[in-house]
Amino acid sequence: MSTDPLLLPTENAPKSLEDLKGLLANDIKVKVAGIDVDGVLRGKFMSKAKFLSAASPDGFGFCSVIFGWDIHDTVYSRELLVSNRANGYRDILAQIDLSTYRRIPWENNVPFFLVSFLDPDTKEPLTVDPRGILKLTVQHASSMGMQPYAGVEFEYFNFQESADSISSKGFRDLNPLTPGMHGYSLLRTQLNNEYFTALFDESAKFGIEIEGHHTETGPGVFETALAYTSALRMADNAILYKFLAKSIGMQHGIIPSFMAKPWNNLPGCSGHIHVSLRDGQGKNIFAVSNDQLSSGRENAAFGDTRFLSQEGEWFLAGILDGIADVMPMLVPTINGYKRLVGGEAFWAPNAVTYGYDSRAASIRIISPPSVPPSASRLEVRIPGADVNPYFAMSAIFALGLRGIEKKLALTIPPISQFSPEDRKNGKVQMLPVSLEAAAARMMGKDSIAREENVFGNEFVEHFGGTREHEVKLWNEAVTSWEVERYLELA
Repeated sequence: MSTDPLLLPTENAPKSLEDLKGLLANDIKVKVAGIDVDGVLRGKFMSKAKFLSAASPDGFGFCSVIFGWDIHDTVYSRELLVSNRANGYRDILAQIDLSTYRRIPWENNVPFFLVSFLDPDTKEPLTVDPRGILKLTVQHASSMGMQPYAGVEFEYFNFQESADSISSKGFRDLNPLTPGMHGYSLLRTQLNNEYFTALFDESAKFGIEIEGHHTETGPGVFETALAYTSALRMADNAILYKFLAKSIGMQHGIIPSFMAKPWNNLPGCSGHIHVSLRDGQGKNIFAVSNDQLSSGRENAAFGDTRFLSQEGEWFLAGILDGIADVMPMLVPTINGYKRLVGGEAFWAPNAVTYGYDSRAASIRIISPPSVPPSASRLEVRIPGADVNPYFAMSAIFALGLRGIEKKLALTIPPISQFSPEDRKNGKVQMLPVSLEAAAARMMGKDSIAREENVFGNEFVEHFGGTREHEVKLWNEAVTSWEVERYLELA
């Protein structure tokens, strides 16, 4: 049984085995799930008796193949460390986290818990378990007297389709929920109001607080902003919101898609992540002091950071210093890089840039005077909606903490000081433009991702191998674009 001290527990989360038995008094089964490297929930029902017997620090056996195959259950092209033919796809340990207790309102209120995966030999967090990786990053921050906080915003297309209909159509000519470009429209939500409001209402019942929920520009596009909370709780909420949206969608004959770029001529779907750090008293570490509010911090590297604390500036410098080395953590799919190709024209920053309240930059500084000091934060605008929030937050916080530890100087000017030509002449560092390039950079010998306080060699080799597998499948695929372009005329 585990109650994670670094996780803000859900409402009514049990604190003891007796509490747990009381919560489940009228239940006969429990649903549990963990997360694989692609951000897919992998779980099952357990009888109450089996669940209670597994609610121990050692957890229960769970087939490791979920770390040995891809998003479509195809085993990886080459043998990777955690799960492979050589070890027989042996069991790993699934440790139930009682802090994550919820009931699933659309499944007759069945009790639900998340699990974290442990190495069966060492009982330590599994090297590539998304929750385990983020826990280690949060523990590192805690050792520095800091607590990571975050918020996630998802944009997603919605289609009037089912799993059967999209398959029978060959995933072509899909019907968007509504036509046209209607961001922030009150009228468009009247067309599918029951579904639109159910996403909000069921989230509240499921323990996921939503801060904002509206249409975004694009046919059938919604945006949902999840309320700011501790980083691990935020990652849980983000992954569970996708599960909720897809489940509620099924009830209404709708498929919400978190694919980063479903249409080549429309903006893609972002997965922006807001981050900050708090001290032991709950004070925002990125906030400037009260006596700096009138004119800003005197020793700020640039004007854009004058209302960001010194620690906040070091954190920003750390992200900028290492972001290109961890791109697969932020943009993990082949398709995600299609979203970045359009750059600022499609609201998708693709360079090592930052700026005060700038939606054109990869890192947007949100600080006074536009918000109170307590709301100071950074918005990382690189990820798409297909992001695995655990890996992305781990990358952002690990790089930022590295910046604070090393007191990295901010040497890159803000985006406002660059011209469009600077992207072509090399003054602005561009990010990798494909998963293949991003994986190669992450797996490079001198990659910052390989540093022990970032991700370490073991993780990089395994996760990098999974991305190489995606690239291999893509390189072997013959696409409809190729057939249409070359079949007749080549």
